[in-house]
Amino acid sequence: MQKLNCQNRGVVGNIAQSEEKLLKELSELIYNSRNRISDLANNELITLFWRVGKRVNDHVLMNRRAEYGKQIVVTLSNFLVQIHGNNFEAKNLRRMLQFAELFNTYEIVVTLAQKLTWSHFLLLLPIKNADTRVFYGHKALKESWSVRDLKKQISLKAFERSMIADSQLSLQDSRMSGEFKDPYMLDFFGLKNNFLEKDLESAILNDLENFIMELGKGFAFIERQKRMIIDGEDFYLDLLFYNRNLKRLVAIELKIGKFQAKYKGQMELYLKWLNRYERKEEEAPPVGLILCTETSKEQIELLEMHKDDILVAEYWTELPPKKVLEDKIKTAVVEAKERIEKSKLLE
Repeated sequence: MQKLNCQNRGVVGNIAQSEEKLLKELSELIYNSRNRISDLANNELITLFWRVGKRVNDHVLMNRRAEYGKQIVVTLSNFLVQIHGNNFEAKNLRRMLQFAELFNTYEIVVTLAQKLTWSHFLLLLPIKNADTRVFYGHKALKESWSVRDLKKQISLKAFERSMIADSQLSLQDSRMSGEFKDPYMLDFFGLKNNFLEKDLESAILNDLENFIMELGKGFAFIERQKRMIIDGEDFYLDLLFYNRNLKRLVAIELKIGKFQAKYKGQMELYLKWLNRYERKEEEAPPVGLILCTETSKEQIELLEMHKDDILVAEYWTELPPKKVLEDKIKTAVVEAKERIEKSKLLE
């Protein structure tokens, strides 16, 4: 809400303190109402576009002629533009048809339209895979992504990275699905070669907003270098977060270099301590996330770390060229699918 400043007061003249309080309350009512009107207008516009697309699709289907479909779009567009404006140009009308075809359930459209604008949907329409499209739509809704955020997450393959992380989870436990990624893109820190763990930790704390955006907006920062006293010895966890979606503490350890098996024992100790001394009654047991510059897939698989709610993920401090990124992620996705199929045979 906008605050009343001296300039505001100059408009209404001198007012008593009680009147200023009243004016603030009235202003808040007006601003909130304007926001609701804007949301309602957006919702109505999107559902209108969907209904237009659905109606034309149904009409074309009845005629069962592809050429007719192309002709009717141009014909309808010419008339609609004259009456209702440029929103209904042929190009936009085709997008409405595609919109209704890809998002074929009205209830889903209404739900997504609560926070997503038409510009969001225009980014989703070119995505060919239905699961990928649904993932980005629901993530944008859940985490209140702007159009810019959504575009960035699509370009950085957030869906594929989430799938790779999910391949470490137990098939019977879907609670953590979609909450983690592998790898994490930390290029925005601008770290150069030969940085230390403390440099990475400091960079994260100096730019928590971007780090949480990469983790996911369900994460909330709690503490750095969390001290744990065990048998009279001091132990320090790099970073402690809380995930609101999971209702779980998330212990994060930062490692330079390749994953080593000994990291599992260290994280297990931290999680057991947190479970005993920090976890609240209504929370699920803590989960661990070990971030390394390189993972060791076979070691992680043999250690069955998912049974102890521990995930391992790479982090990249430099973003590779687009083609290299796509190839790396594609290879990792194939490996992740193979791990999932292997897990199905074992469980």
